[in-house]
Amino acid sequence: MQTIAEHNILVRQKIELPNGLRLETQEFREGWNLALKVNAAQMEMKIRTNGWNFIAVPEGALRSGVGETSQESIASALKMSLRRINSHFNAVEVNHIELTQYPWFFLARVRIYPYRIQQGSVLPACDELQPATTELRPKRLPLDSNVLYPYFGSAMPQLKEILIASRSTLTRQ
Repeated sequence: MQTIAEHNILVRQKIELPNGLRLETQEFREGWNLALKVNAAQMEMKIRTNGWNFIAVPEGALRSGVGETSQESIASALKMSLRRINSHFNAVEVNHIELTQYPWFFLARVRIYPYRIQQGSVLPACDELQPATTELRPKRLPLDSNVLYPYFGSAMPQLKEILIASRSTLTRQ
């Protein structure tokens, strides 16, 4: 499998491209192919040279994924992100990859931006073309959160006591 990196382009398997534009791809997952030997800027130039348009959508999708290797975690996050892309968009750019390594697994956060490759310069007027976004959650708990969530955080003090007790037991031995 090809290494997935920032600025890679993925296109839908059944994508209509300008005549004469040959795009070397490798199957990725669930109806998407990874474009080889081309990044977003190169792809845009090739498409515009052929008289077509490469229309970017400013809202991206950010998802996380885990795996035994860095590439498995990136592929997992990318798979989750691609599921959220509306069928009217026929290409995406991997814009940002953030990797965190833990003792037994990798965690990847991947942000992708959808694109539409088409002949005309105007997107069809349709509500479905809006990318699927999620509502932002509040960063703080409500003031009456102790009533709403009485057991929230109750395990943390107990875990802390267990860790301290086990540490002191180990130092005595």
